[in-house]
Amino acid sequence: MTAEKRLHEMGSEGYCICPKCEARQPHRDGVRCQDERCPRCGARMLREGSRHWTLWRENRTKKNTG
Repeated sequence: MTAEKRLHEMGSEGYCICPKCEARQPHRDGVRCQDERCPRCGARMLREGSRHWTLWRENRTKKNTG
């Protein structure tokens, strides 16, 4: 799989999520969420539903339950 294909496999819809303060903003077509900064705290954003977002969510759940 090429890097170009990976960048586009999630489509243009969806949200970028902040892993620090959990702010959400609509994904901008052609701009990776990781290149976006959170409008509240300045952290790099994660694409909702991405591999990185899934790992963040799993770690957050572990911290909250254990």
